[in-house]
Amino acid sequence: MAGQVFVMNVVIVLLLVVAAAVALVLQVRHDSDTEARNRSVSVAATFANSPGIVEALRGPDPTAVLQPRAEAVRKATDVDFVVVTNPQGVRYTHPRTNRIGKTFVGNIAPALAGKTVTEEIEGTIGPLVQAIVPVKAPDGKVVGLVSAGITTENVGGVADRQLPLVLSAAAVGLALATGGTALVSRRLMRQTHGLGPHEMTRMYEHHDAVLHSVREGVLIVGGEGRLLLANDEARRLLNLPADAEGRHVGALGLPSDLAGLLASGQAATDEVHLVEDRLLAINQRPTDVRGGPAGSVATLRDSTELRALSGRAETARERLDILYAAGVGIGTSLDVTRTAEELAELAVPRFADYVTVDLFDPVLAGGQPDRAMPLRRTARSGISEDVPLYPVGGQIRYVDSSPQGRTLREGRAVLEPRLGEAPGWQAQDYERSAQVVAYGVHSLITVPLRAGSLVLGVVSFWRSVKPEPFDEDELALGEELVARAAVSIDNARRYTREHSMAVTLQRSLLPRRLPDQNALDVAYRYLPAQAGVGGDWFDVLPLSGARVALVVGDVVGHGLHAAATMGRLRTAVHNFTALDLPPDELLGLLDELLLHRYLHLEHLVHLCHALVVVHT
Repeated sequence: MAGQVFVMNVVIVLLLVVAAAVALVLQVRHDSDTEARNRSVSVAATFANSPGIVEALRGPDPTAVLQPRAEAVRKATDVDFVVVTNPQGVRYTHPRTNRIGKTFVGNIAPALAGKTVTEEIEGTIGPLVQAIVPVKAPDGKVVGLVSAGITTENVGGVADRQLPLVLSAAAVGLALATGGTALVSRRLMRQTHGLGPHEMTRMYEHHDAVLHSVREGVLIVGGEGRLLLANDEARRLLNLPADAEGRHVGALGLPSDLAGLLASGQAATDEVHLVEDRLLAINQRPTDVRGGPAGSVATLRDSTELRALSGRAETARERLDILYAAGVGIGTSLDVTRTAEELAELAVPRFADYVTVDLFDPVLAGGQPDRAMPLRRTARSGISEDVPLYPVGGQIRYVDSSPQGRTLREGRAVLEPRLGEAPGWQAQDYERSAQVVAYGVHSLITVPLRAGSLVLGVVSFWRSVKPEPFDEDELALGEELVARAAVSIDNARRYTREHSMAVTLQRSLLPRRLPDQNALDVAYRYLPAQAGVGGDWFDVLPLSGARVALVVGDVVGHGLHAAATMGRLRTAVHNFTALDLPPDELLGLLDELLLHRYLHLEHLVHLCHALVVVHT
């Protein structure tokens, strides 16, 4: 910047010098012409009207009389020549005597008519201005001519004297420009902390980008209340005109309270002002606290948008609460139906107004889902009981065009924001669909109950009370909620399958009927545990000699493993009783068998409930 200022100053000084020199030359030329004309006319007229000039011209030797007088006048007046001629233009006088007697060079016709003539000619002594004045006798007759002339070179010497002065002034101007540039450069370096022009430009661009990118309005107001700067966010929040900068804040169409605050420059912290439909929080600080320029800086935040952001944060927190509740509230039992009911109950009313869970029939019995088979309405929950949805327990076959049908076919969630405009859903059951819409249900999300590659069924979320339809964010929440529930339902399905297999195995190992024997009258009742299939069994074994062995056993644990172990022990007891051993020896053999062959089951087996041999 300092270098540019210096170059600009040099150019200005040179232009001024050139202009001054041209003006001086023109002025000197004009003054020289004027002075030459005036001096030549004055000298010629004075000489022509001097006493004795007429008598000398009429005398016998005009040159002898007039030559000395003409030379004296020439030297006294600093003209180049004073020439006296007769009416025919023949010279009587001349500074160069060899020119006397020769014809005068110039236009003498006007002078012979009695007029004074001035003209510029190229004379024998160079370019000159000469005046020709007639010499008149007392009777008015022109008896001679007097011409006085001066060369412009002799008159123009003033320019040579003034031009050095102009050049000296130019040199002084250049010196002052150099000194001023040095001072400006030092001050700029001090104020910019040594940053060069590129660094300053980059820093300004960065600051300007930040200023206009932040989501907070910034206003800078001068001491007289005029707006100096407004970033893009401030223009948007206050709806400022394009030419706002430079105008007084009171003329920007702002509310009077806000305009008064900005014009006052007073400090303010989180003052709320209503601007159209926005509530703006204003913070303002003066800029002249530490010797800065007069004025203030104000920042503006849209508290309306902050409240909207807070609402979205609250919605996100509620959704996290739903997912947390799903993690601890779904899957508390290993029952497929109860797990489906827990999902439906948890989602109402926090996520949906009604929830239905439909599972394939084999899933309820612990089997693999079969898409060729119908679904069964396993669970339904809602804010009211009279909603015209399919009841619990009924079988359903969804058409391919329905949201549930598409979900089962494609294995992805489907969003129907407006049920009344969904012909594919209405095709499922036109009468019931019309009843559901008339009831007020207007939006639907269907999500597949997926466990790995298996689709166990479909979950439907229905909305009626809240006027806004389901959106994409809620669709994602529904998918997450169902994904967590699907794990628990699949675990319950697997448990149901294993439980059924264990019951089948156990019942196959238990005696079908009591053996024929005459020793005792026997009655029995078998009550398995409620929590799961265990390893309990009983036996009535006929022995030789009209004896009967009564056996009751229990394997600690539940499931297939306990039932299989029970079968092994029951077989061992049968074999040992066939040897007709007393009960204590038989128990000893069983203990030894467990220690050697079933050592890993040692802590699971308890076989001492009862082993009685009864003699008739």
